[in-house]
Amino acid sequence: MASAPDQLWVADITYLRTFSGWVYAAFVTDVFSRRVVGWQLSTSLRTDLALDALNMGLWTRQRAGHDLSALVHHSDRGVQYLAIRYTEELARASAVASVGSKGDSYDNALAEAFNSLFKAELVRNKGPWKGLDDLEIAVAEYIDWFNHRRLHGEIGLVPPVEYEDTHRATTSTQRPAERDFEVSIKPGA
Repeated sequence: MASAPDQLWVADITYLRTFSGWVYAAFVTDVFSRRVVGWQLSTSLRTDLALDALNMGLWTRQRAGHDLSALVHHSDRGVQYLAIRYTEELARASAVASVGSKGDSYDNALAEAFNSLFKAELVRNKGPWKGLDDLEIAVAEYIDWFNHRRLHGEIGLVPPVEYEDTHRATTSTQRPAERDFEVSIKPGA
C-alpha cells in the first residue's frame, strides 16, 4: 500500500459496449487516495490509449508541483503497458514500472475494483451508450464526481481529493515544526 500520494499508481483498461461498437477506457489510480489521476477513452486498444491516461496523470501531478520521484506504477501484463513507448515515458518521469504476475488478477486488484465501480455506477446505471462521444462526456463528469464528491469507505468516508488535501495540510504543518525543533536544539549543542 501507499502512505502518501504519488507513491503507488495502478493502471488498467476495461471494455465498454456501445451501439456503435466497443470503446476502451484506460484509468490510472493513486492507491493512497483512490483518486483517478489519469484516464482516456478510445475505439482502439493501441498503446496511445494507456499512454494518454498515464500522461494525463503525470502532467496533472507535475503541474500541481507534486514530487513523483518515489512513484511506482503497477499494471497487469497488457501489451500497452509493456510497450517500449509506455516504459520510456515511465522512465522519463523517474517512475518504477511494476508488472503483475501472469494470470493473477489479485496483483492489480485496486485497478480492477475501480473498473467494477465505474461500470456499476456509470456504464450500466446510465447507459445504454451511443458511442465514444457521449461516453467521453459522461466519463469526464463521473471522474470529477468520483474524485471530488464520492465518499470512499477505505479512506474515512471522504472524497479522494479531500483525503489528499488533508494529508498534505497535515504533513506540511508537521514539517516546519520538526525543522523548528531541529534548529532550536542546534544552538545549545
